[in-house]
Amino acid sequence: MVSLAKAWTVTFYGVLALMVALGIWDVFFGYEENRCSMSYMFEYPEYQKINLPHKLTRQYPAYELYLYGEGSYAQENKNLMLSGIPVLFLPGNAGSYKQVRSLGSIALRKAEDIDFKYHFDFFSINFNEELVALYGGSLKKQTKFVHECIKIILKLYEGQDFAPKSVAIVGHSMGGLVARALLTIKNFKPELINLLVTQATPHTAPVMSLDSYLNDFYKTVNNYWLLNAQDIKLTTLSIAGGFRDYQVRSGLSFLTKLSPETKALSVVSTAVPRTWASTDHLSIVWCKQLQLATIRAFFDLIDDDTKQITVKPKKKMSVLNHHFIKYPAKPFEEIPNIVADLTGTSKWVPVKVSKWTFMAFNESYAMYFAFPLSNHRKTYSHIYCRNSILDIHSWIYGCINSVSMCTQGVDLSWKSELLPTMKTFMLKLQDFPKLSHVVVYVPSTNGNRFVVDCEFFQIELRTVHLPVTHLFSFGLTSKQIKLNSNGLFYTVPVMNFGQIYQAFIMEVKSKCASTKVEKNNVFRLHIPWAHEDFMTTSKAPTSTEISLKLHVAQPENDSHVAVFHMFTSSECRYEITIRTSFLQILGQVIRFHGGALPAYIMSSILLTYGGQLQSLISIGHCLDYTSMLDKEAKPYKVDPFVIIMKFLLGYNWFKQIWDSFFLPELDAIFLNTQSMCFPLVSLVLFLFGTSIAYWGGILSSLCVRLLSSLWLTLNRPSEIPNDPRLITTRLSFLIMLLLIIGWTTCGALAILLIYLYYVFKIIKLYSNITTLKNNSDTIQNVSGRAENNTNSSVEERQKNDRSQQSIPPRPDVLPLSLAIDNAEDNFKMHITIVNLVIWVVLLSMPSLIYWLKNLRYYIRLNPDPCKHLSFFFVPTLGILGNSDIVSVKSSKLLKTAAQFPLLVAIGVVAFGSTHLYRVPYFVVVPLLLHMLSSI
Repeated sequence: MVSLAKAWTVTFYGVLALMVALGIWDVFFGYEENRCSMSYMFEYPEYQKINLPHKLTRQYPAYELYLYGEGSYAQENKNLMLSGIPVLFLPGNAGSYKQVRSLGSIALRKAEDIDFKYHFDFFSINFNEELVALYGGSLKKQTKFVHECIKIILKLYEGQDFAPKSVAIVGHSMGGLVARALLTIKNFKPELINLLVTQATPHTAPVMSLDSYLNDFYKTVNNYWLLNAQDIKLTTLSIAGGFRDYQVRSGLSFLTKLSPETKALSVVSTAVPRTWASTDHLSIVWCKQLQLATIRAFFDLIDDDTKQITVKPKKKMSVLNHHFIKYPAKPFEEIPNIVADLTGTSKWVPVKVSKWTFMAFNESYAMYFAFPLSNHRKTYSHIYCRNSILDIHSWIYGCINSVSMCTQGVDLSWKSELLPTMKTFMLKLQDFPKLSHVVVYVPSTNGNRFVVDCEFFQIELRTVHLPVTHLFSFGLTSKQIKLNSNGLFYTVPVMNFGQIYQAFIMEVKSKCASTKVEKNNVFRLHIPWAHEDFMTTSKAPTSTEISLKLHVAQPENDSHVAVFHMFTSSECRYEITIRTSFLQILGQVIRFHGGALPAYIMSSILLTYGGQLQSLISIGHCLDYTSMLDKEAKPYKVDPFVIIMKFLLGYNWFKQIWDSFFLPELDAIFLNTQSMCFPLVSLVLFLFGTSIAYWGGILSSLCVRLLSSLWLTLNRPSEIPNDPRLITTRLSFLIMLLLIIGWTTCGALAILLIYLYYVFKIIKLYSNITTLKNNSDTIQNVSGRAENNTNSSVEERQKNDRSQQSIPPRPDVLPLSLAIDNAEDNFKMHITIVNLVIWVVLLSMPSLIYWLKNLRYYIRLNPDPCKHLSFFFVPTLGILGNSDIVSVKSSKLLKTAAQFPLLVAIGVVAFGSTHLYRVPYFVVVPLLLHMLSSI
């Protein structure tokens, strides 16, 4: 029966661990292939270091400012006599100043194409590749340095014609946040920045809040932008990378809640015209398609009068929308010329049918195809046309009150849209009652082959609603619709699809009348509440699988529906099947809440820790870690209290009491503000965390046993240590030394060293247990031989006597079996503490890595997020390493110490699941009480 229960436990936690692994796999590997082209330099890139004032270099010794150049441009600007438009590139977390080369090189080629009528000077800052996404202590320093660099850059242009008064900033990752933080500097002049473009920047919240400095920096920046939203004039473009970017999920890059739509535009790279590709966190700075769109926008933003980027907010937003939202395959015009002359020798051909296709090849003259609208207005609601010529010329017009042809028409090409394999145009007839004709212009082909299609249709007949399957159907059931008409365009509203925890696989099957020639299809998932459209192409007849999942949840007050647009072939029939993807749901859980798993893991270990202390009171022995974890780590001990607190905080009287105690905001409420709450997400995360704690405990115990075996091989102890003192002189010296190290260099270093010392003590303890057990077996074997061999020789009896004399003396005159039991109880308790504190060490590692990386500039980490924490952890772990279970059991503090882990486990989930830097301070409390119980 016991073995059956154990098998069930192993299976249960094995399944949970498999689910976690599948979710992690989906995040890190379950995305589309990289469709970005690499951007190459045509000449050798050069980075010219700008000499900074001595005071600035002394204040910021690790930071530098560079000017990017290539070939003759780099040589001409050696003396820094600049005449272009300044753009400053800010690298992000562990980013290099050399990442500016893609933008700089493409901008240089573009300037050469227009004979340097305009050109951009790209500057870049070297932040020494600091890990600012993990350690926030240097973000303020970076912001102040950027401010000084902007002033230095503008001084380089003094005395020049059309000298700039501001710079454009491109910020990658955390560099974008640093750029936004410039506005919070006292006495900063906002007019120094004319445009901000951010690439994969987590604007709304940190990816993982690992220290209070990072959290405070975000709070300062975002609160300023929220409170001054109407006063901030800066135009901002935020580009996210899509699902390939597993470091910064795209939802964090949206500025929707921080800045009005008239001043900020947030878009995922999959929705950017002529890019249509997801980028990972690094490729977003070199993706050729995306950098081309950025540089095209930069050149269109130039004011002809000032030779600098325009100061007109409306023009800025028009340019950004033109290049990043809907591109009509025409060059940008601030005031589009919508009246077009339709004169010349082109032939006019009337088209009266409702569906029309023209295949052009070697046409020697241009033609106008005129579609009269009067005959179709009563029958149809829309006209749809598409053109396979992907040039940037006008191709579709409207005639007003014309009989068969017109000399002047309305240029409707501005309403068309470029897709990967075609230009499309759709017009609602009711919205243009004065139009008498729609005219399609087909130029002479000169040997090029292309196809133009047009059709009139009733939108209701081309709209088929697709209901999604239930979240818990696990992909076992599906919903299916068939498109039996022979249309060129369909719109498929995806009903009840608006939450981030939903994920589906959509399969589009096509069957065509003729299979000799493949037909181009374009499918687009349009999300109306966020610019995160996804585009894919296919050849019919074929079967195409498309993943449906969201970066941003549908707002509560938004009634729009996600729509699947299909640009199809009239010769084919289509069948759509949708089913829930359980794998991708797991991926969404990890993507949005994986950062909270350390808090849930530690909460489970704390419950285990408290259960072991309780077992010392109830049965006088400490149970095994995995057994106690299975018994004590239950979500109903934690989640109900968090839910009750969240419910009560909805009442003003409870909120006032809460605030009077200066308690921080509940993390669950913060998740609500970010639209990140899944159904039962806390329960799922708790189960996932418990499974990781379970297998992590087994792994750590195995490692300790292996290391103890190695220790026994290298240094076999002759006796059990019998020093009864809890605090020895050697330990006191070690604690004082580590406290000094933590206070004068890096607190995380002191925590790591004391943890390694603690693990070493546990390895030695298990070695002693192994020795005790071996000696116990020796005694039993010797006694058995003495009873069975009554006629043994004197020499053999003397040898047995010597064997017994070699047994180490029993500690504290306890029987050997009792000594083994106490030692095993000690080991079980200590292995739990090892599993618990390893997460504290891991959470403190970013500041240690940052300190090591900058050790050549300064010895002391300032500010240090772990300095005060090390003051508590070093003596607590040091003393616990020498503690004995016997003294703990007899302590009056044991009952209090046994009750605190449960309270702390609740606190960790309530206040530490999002703000991970709080968790170590919770953990130190029960450890401190345990240490006091040992004294």
